[in-house]
Amino acid sequence: MDTPTAPKINVSVDTSYLESQSDSEDDRYVFAYTVTIQNHGTIPAKLMTRHWIITDANGKTQEVKGQGVVGEQPHLKPGEGFQYTSGTMLETPVGTMHGSYQMVTDEGVEFEADIDLFTLSAPRILH
Repeated sequence: MDTPTAPKINVSVDTSYLESQSDSEDDRYVFAYTVTIQNHGTIPAKLMTRHWIITDANGKTQEVKGQGVVGEQPHLKPGEGFQYTSGTMLETPVGTMHGSYQMVTDEGVEFEADIDLFTLSAPRILH
């Protein structure tokens, strides 16, 4: 249950397959993903680090951790959002990603904003 001062960060993701950068003969499938982070809470929060888990159709998993996103650590006031686009490469035409952002409020309270599992898929692979 949210308290009036609980952080509420929503994360949504849109994906696209980058055919021009991919090569199926070399098992190289490149995807872009655009992430939208919205502060629907009542207190400001700053994104400190990211943690991604990327899994291809063979079960090969990559774990990515780092400071901020695309070189930034956005500070989101209530009602504000931040959007960025990044990418990843898989050895299969289908895979998944999920993870979390480690956030901190202006009062120093740390919390995680979860990124729900989403699918990366080259066209005409999944029906």
